[in-house]
Amino acid sequence: MIDVAPPRLPVLALTLAVFVAPWLGGCVRSAGAHAEVRNLGSDTMLEVAGAWAEAFDKLDEPIAVTVSGGGSGTGIAAMIAGSIDLANSSRKMKDGERKRAEKRGHSPVEHHVGYDGIAIYVHKDNPLPSITMAQLKALFGDGGEITRWSQLGVDLGDEKRDPIVLVSRQNNSGTYEYFREAVLGGASGRFKPDCLNLNGSKDVVEFCARSRSAIGYSGLAYATPQVRVVPVIKKDGGPAVAPSNDTVIDGSYPIARPLFMYTKGQPQGATARYLEWIKSDDGQRVLQDHGYPPLRKL
Repeated sequence: MIDVAPPRLPVLALTLAVFVAPWLGGCVRSAGAHAEVRNLGSDTMLEVAGAWAEAFDKLDEPIAVTVSGGGSGTGIAAMIAGSIDLANSSRKMKDGERKRAEKRGHSPVEHHVGYDGIAIYVHKDNPLPSITMAQLKALFGDGGEITRWSQLGVDLGDEKRDPIVLVSRQNNSGTYEYFREAVLGGASGRFKPDCLNLNGSKDVVEFCARSRSAIGYSGLAYATPQVRVVPVIKKDGGPAVAPSNDTVIDGSYPIARPLFMYTKGQPQGATARYLEWIKSDDGQRVLQDHGYPPLRKL
Protein backbone atom coordinates (compact mmCIF):
# COMPACT_ATOMS: atom_id res chain seq x y z
CA MET A 1 0.00 0.00 0.00
CA ILE A 2 1.09 3.59 -0.64
CA ASP A 3 1.12 6.18 2.12
CA VAL A 4 -1.42 8.74 1.00
CA ALA A 5 -1.41 10.82 4.17
CA PRO A 6 -1.96 14.52 3.50
CA PRO A 7 1.08 16.79 3.89
CA ARG A 8 1.62 17.85 7.46
CA LEU A 9 0.63 21.41 8.24
CA PRO A 10 3.29 23.61 9.84
CA VAL A 11 2.69 24.08 13.55
CA LEU A 12 2.12 27.81 12.97
CA ALA A 13 -0.70 27.15 10.55
CA LEU A 14 -2.35 24.72 12.95
CA THR A 15 -1.98 27.21 15.79
CA LEU A 16 -3.66 29.97 13.81
CA ALA A 17 -6.51 27.69 12.75
CA VAL A 18 -7.18 26.64 16.32
CA PHE A 19 -6.88 30.17 17.73
CA VAL A 20 -9.36 31.63 15.27
CA ALA A 21 -11.94 28.82 15.38
CA PRO A 22 -13.74 27.55 17.33
CA TRP A 23 -12.58 29.65 20.28
CA LEU A 24 -12.53 33.11 18.70
CA GLY A 25 -15.39 34.26 20.92
CA GLY A 26 -13.50 33.35 24.07
CA CYS A 27 -10.41 35.18 22.88
CA VAL A 28 -12.43 38.31 22.14
CA ARG A 29 -14.15 38.30 25.54
CA SER A 30 -10.77 37.95 27.24
CA ALA A 31 -9.20 40.89 25.41
CA GLY A 32 -8.94 42.87 28.66
CA ALA A 33 -7.33 40.06 30.63
CA HIS A 34 -4.01 40.94 32.21
CA ALA A 35 -2.62 37.39 32.38
CA GLU A 36 -2.22 34.74 29.69
CA VAL A 37 -1.85 30.96 29.80
CA ARG A 38 -0.32 29.53 26.63
CA ASN A 39 -1.40 25.91 26.11
CA LEU A 40 -0.03 23.69 23.31
CA GLY A 41 0.43 20.01 22.51
CA SER A 42 -1.53 16.79 22.13
CA ASP A 43 -3.97 16.57 19.22
CA THR A 44 -5.94 13.99 21.22
CA MET A 45 -6.58 16.68 23.83
CA LEU A 46 -7.05 19.55 21.39
CA GLU A 47 -10.85 19.73 21.36
CA VAL A 48 -11.25 19.39 25.11
CA ALA A 49 -8.41 21.87 25.69
CA GLY A 50 -10.38 24.35 23.60
CA ALA A 51 -13.57 23.54 25.51
CA TRP A 52 -11.76 24.06 28.82
CA ALA A 53 -10.48 27.43 27.64
CA GLU A 54 -13.94 28.51 26.49
CA ALA A 55 -15.64 27.42 29.72
CA PHE A 56 -12.94 29.06 31.86
CA ASP A 57 -13.38 32.32 29.93
CA LYS A 58 -17.02 32.45 31.04
CA LEU A 59 -15.90 32.69 34.68
CA ASP A 60 -14.70 36.26 34.02
CA GLU A 61 -11.30 35.47 35.44
CA PRO A 62 -8.64 38.05 34.43
CA ILE A 63 -6.88 35.30 32.47
CA ALA A 64 -6.79 34.56 28.73
CA VAL A 65 -6.08 30.98 27.64
CA THR A 66 -4.76 30.32 24.12
CA VAL A 67 -4.81 26.79 22.75
CA SER A 68 -3.05 25.06 19.85
CA GLY A 69 -2.15 21.52 18.79
CA GLY A 70 0.78 19.92 17.01
CA GLY A 71 1.24 16.71 19.04
CA SER A 72 2.47 15.75 22.49
CA GLY A 73 6.12 15.89 21.47
CA THR A 74 5.69 19.37 20.02
CA GLY A 75 4.04 20.62 23.20
CA ILE A 76 6.72 19.17 25.46
CA ALA A 77 9.48 20.66 23.28
CA ALA A 78 7.82 24.08 23.51
CA MET A 79 7.51 23.74 27.30
CA ILE A 80 11.22 22.85 27.53
CA ALA A 81 12.05 25.89 25.38
CA GLY A 82 9.99 28.07 27.73
CA SER A 83 7.70 29.37 24.97
CA ILE A 84 4.45 28.05 26.54
CA ASP A 85 3.00 27.63 30.02
CA LEU A 86 1.24 24.26 29.68
CA ALA A 87 2.13 21.29 27.47
CA ASN A 88 -0.76 18.92 26.77
CA SER A 89 0.46 15.34 26.48
CA SER A 90 -1.27 12.02 25.99
CA ARG A 91 1.89 10.22 27.14
CA LYS A 92 4.46 10.61 29.90
CA MET A 93 7.55 12.68 29.32
CA LYS A 94 10.52 10.63 28.13
CA ASP A 95 13.81 10.48 30.06
CA GLY A 96 15.57 12.32 27.25
CA GLU A 97 13.02 15.13 27.36
CA ARG A 98 13.45 15.50 31.10
CA LYS A 99 17.23 15.65 30.69
CA ARG A 100 16.91 18.38 28.06
CA ALA A 101 14.61 20.32 30.38
CA GLU A 102 17.04 19.97 33.27
CA LYS A 103 19.89 21.28 31.10
CA ARG A 104 17.83 24.44 30.67
CA GLY A 105 17.36 24.72 34.42
CA HIS A 106 13.78 23.42 34.48
CA SER A 107 12.24 20.78 36.76
CA PRO A 108 9.14 19.63 34.84
CA VAL A 109 6.02 18.89 36.88
CA GLU A 110 3.41 16.39 35.69
CA HIS A 111 -0.29 17.18 36.21
CA HIS A 112 -2.79 14.36 35.71
CA VAL A 113 -5.94 15.95 34.22
CA GLY A 114 -8.05 13.05 32.95
CA TYR A 115 -8.13 9.77 31.02
CA ASP A 116 -8.57 8.56 27.48
CA GLY A 117 -9.57 5.27 25.91
CA ILE A 118 -7.82 4.45 22.64
CA ALA A 119 -10.66 3.16 20.49
CA ILE A 120 -10.29 0.81 17.53
CA TYR A 121 -12.23 2.23 14.59
CA VAL A 122 -13.64 0.61 11.45
CA HIS A 123 -16.18 1.72 8.86
CA LYS A 124 -19.77 1.68 10.15
CA ASP A 125 -20.63 -1.20 7.77
CA ASN A 126 -17.71 -3.37 8.83
CA PRO A 127 -19.17 -6.31 10.83
CA LEU A 128 -16.02 -7.14 12.87
CA PRO A 129 -17.57 -8.01 16.27
CA SER A 130 -14.43 -7.74 18.41
CA ILE A 131 -10.64 -7.98 18.24
CA THR A 132 -7.98 -9.34 20.58
CA MET A 133 -4.82 -7.57 21.67
CA ALA A 134 -2.82 -10.32 19.93
CA GLN A 135 -4.70 -9.71 16.68
CA LEU A 136 -4.03 -5.97 16.92
CA LYS A 137 -0.33 -6.67 17.26
CA ALA A 138 -0.44 -9.03 14.26
CA LEU A 139 -2.30 -6.33 12.32
CA PHE A 140 -0.21 -3.24 13.09
CA GLY A 141 3.13 -4.73 14.17
CA ASP A 142 5.98 -5.07 11.70
CA GLY A 143 6.14 -8.71 10.64
CA GLY A 144 2.56 -9.39 11.74
CA GLU A 145 0.80 -11.96 9.60
CA ILE A 146 -2.72 -10.51 9.48
CA THR A 147 -3.14 -8.51 6.28
CA ARG A 148 -6.64 -9.41 5.05
CA TRP A 149 -10.13 -9.11 6.53
CA SER A 150 -10.87 -12.71 5.62
CA GLN A 151 -8.21 -13.77 8.14
CA LEU A 152 -10.44 -12.21 10.82
CA GLY A 153 -13.56 -13.91 9.49
CA VAL A 154 -14.87 -10.72 7.88
CA ASP A 155 -16.40 -10.67 4.40
CA LEU A 156 -16.73 -7.15 2.99
CA GLY A 157 -18.50 -8.42 -0.13
CA ASP A 158 -15.73 -7.57 -2.58
CA GLU A 159 -12.30 -9.20 -2.96
CA LYS A 160 -10.82 -5.78 -3.69
CA ARG A 161 -11.76 -4.69 -0.17
CA ASP A 162 -10.20 -7.73 1.52
CA PRO A 163 -6.69 -6.23 1.96
CA ILE A 164 -6.68 -4.33 5.26
CA VAL A 165 -5.79 -0.62 5.20
CA LEU A 166 -3.98 0.29 8.43
CA VAL A 167 -4.45 3.81 9.75
CA SER A 168 -2.00 5.13 12.34
CA ARG A 169 -0.75 8.47 13.73
CA GLN A 170 2.50 10.28 13.03
CA ASN A 171 5.45 9.46 15.25
CA ASN A 172 5.44 12.70 17.27
CA SER A 173 1.98 11.79 18.55
CA GLY A 174 1.46 10.62 22.11
CA THR A 175 -1.27 8.31 20.81
CA TYR A 176 1.28 6.66 18.48
CA GLU A 177 3.70 6.24 21.39
CA TYR A 178 1.08 4.81 23.71
CA PHE A 179 -0.30 2.37 21.13
CA ARG A 180 3.22 1.13 20.43
CA GLU A 181 3.79 0.66 24.16
CA ALA A 182 0.45 -1.01 24.96
CA VAL A 183 -0.07 -3.09 21.81
CA LEU A 184 3.23 -3.59 19.98
CA GLY A 185 5.40 -4.37 22.97
CA GLY A 186 7.11 -1.11 23.90
CA ALA A 187 10.04 0.81 22.44
CA SER A 188 11.23 -2.26 20.53
CA GLY A 189 7.87 -2.58 18.76
CA ARG A 190 7.65 -1.32 15.20
CA PHE A 191 4.65 -0.48 13.04
CA LYS A 192 4.27 -2.01 9.61
CA PRO A 193 5.81 0.31 7.01
CA ASP A 194 2.59 0.41 4.99
CA CYS A 195 0.57 2.06 7.80
CA LEU A 196 -0.96 5.38 6.76
CA ASN A 197 0.44 7.89 9.26
CA LEU A 198 -2.10 10.69 9.64
CA ASN A 199 -1.60 14.02 11.38
CA GLY A 200 -4.57 14.24 13.72
CA SER A 201 -6.92 12.15 15.84
CA LYS A 202 -9.91 13.31 13.81
CA ASP A 203 -8.11 12.45 10.55
CA VAL A 204 -7.89 8.78 11.56
CA VAL A 205 -11.61 8.55 12.29
CA GLU A 206 -12.57 10.38 9.10
CA PHE A 207 -10.40 8.05 7.01
CA CYS A 208 -12.06 4.98 8.54
CA ALA A 209 -15.46 6.55 7.85
CA ARG A 210 -14.55 6.80 4.14
CA SER A 211 -12.86 3.44 3.63
CA ARG A 212 -14.65 0.13 4.28
CA SER A 213 -11.26 -1.65 4.29
CA ALA A 214 -9.68 0.56 6.95
CA ILE A 215 -8.96 0.00 10.62
CA GLY A 216 -7.34 2.60 12.85
CA TYR A 217 -6.86 3.74 16.42
CA SER A 218 -7.67 7.12 17.95
CA GLY A 219 -9.11 8.74 21.05
CA LEU A 220 -12.57 7.63 22.12
CA ALA A 221 -13.83 11.21 22.12
CA TYR A 222 -13.52 11.37 18.32
CA ALA A 223 -16.14 8.68 17.61
CA THR A 224 -18.85 9.59 15.08
CA PRO A 225 -21.92 7.78 13.66
CA GLN A 226 -19.93 7.09 10.47
CA VAL A 227 -17.61 4.60 12.23
CA ARG A 228 -17.88 1.62 14.57
CA VAL A 229 -15.87 1.25 17.75
CA VAL A 230 -14.71 -2.38 18.03
CA PRO A 231 -14.66 -3.97 21.52
CA VAL A 232 -11.25 -5.32 22.55
CA ILE A 233 -10.43 -8.66 24.20
CA LYS A 234 -7.42 -8.46 26.50
CA LYS A 235 -6.68 -12.19 26.50
CA ASP A 236 -8.02 -14.98 24.31
CA GLY A 237 -11.18 -16.35 25.91
CA GLY A 238 -11.80 -13.18 27.90
CA PRO A 239 -14.68 -10.74 27.54
CA ALA A 240 -14.87 -8.21 24.74
CA VAL A 241 -14.85 -4.76 26.36
CA ALA A 242 -15.92 -1.55 24.66
CA PRO A 243 -14.24 1.70 25.73
CA SER A 244 -16.36 3.97 27.90
CA ASN A 245 -15.95 6.24 30.90
CA ASP A 246 -16.72 3.38 33.27
CA THR A 247 -14.50 0.74 31.60
CA VAL A 248 -11.57 3.15 31.39
CA ILE A 249 -11.87 4.27 35.02
CA ASP A 250 -12.28 0.71 36.36
CA GLY A 251 -9.38 -0.60 34.23
CA SER A 252 -11.35 -3.26 32.34
CA TYR A 253 -10.70 -1.68 28.92
CA PRO A 254 -7.13 -2.67 28.01
CA ILE A 255 -6.04 0.31 25.86
CA ALA A 256 -6.54 3.27 28.19
CA ARG A 257 -4.17 5.91 29.47
CA PRO A 258 -3.95 9.02 31.63
CA LEU A 259 -3.85 12.48 30.09
CA PHE A 260 -1.32 15.02 31.32
CA MET A 261 -0.37 18.66 31.33
CA TYR A 262 3.27 19.56 32.00
CA THR A 263 4.77 22.75 33.41
CA LYS A 264 8.49 23.57 33.47
CA GLY A 265 8.34 23.90 37.26
CA GLN A 266 5.72 24.31 39.98
CA PRO A 267 2.92 26.34 38.39
CA GLN A 268 2.38 29.84 39.63
CA GLY A 269 -0.22 32.57 39.24
CA ALA A 270 -2.61 32.25 36.31
CA THR A 271 -1.29 28.82 35.29
CA ALA A 272 -1.80 27.44 38.80
CA ARG A 273 -5.32 28.88 38.94
CA TYR A 274 -6.23 27.38 35.55
CA LEU A 275 -4.93 23.92 36.51
CA GLU A 276 -6.83 24.07 39.80
CA TRP A 277 -10.04 24.74 37.88
CA ILE A 278 -9.38 21.96 35.32
CA LYS A 279 -9.06 19.42 38.14
CA SER A 280 -12.18 20.71 39.93
CA ASP A 281 -15.57 19.09 39.44
CA ASP A 282 -16.57 21.89 37.05
CA GLY A 283 -13.48 21.37 34.89
CA GLN A 284 -13.86 17.60 34.96
CA ARG A 285 -17.48 17.89 33.81
CA VAL A 286 -16.25 19.72 30.71
CA LEU A 287 -13.88 16.82 30.10
CA GLN A 288 -16.64 14.26 30.58
CA ASP A 289 -19.08 16.17 28.38
CA HIS A 290 -16.55 15.95 25.54
CA GLY A 291 -16.22 12.18 25.72
CA TYR A 292 -13.22 11.74 28.01
CA PRO A 293 -13.30 9.81 31.30
CA PRO A 294 -12.75 12.19 34.23
CA LEU A 295 -10.32 11.80 37.10
CA ARG A 296 -13.14 10.52 39.32
CA LYS A 297 -16.82 9.67 39.06
CA LEU A 298 -18.84 12.85 39.15
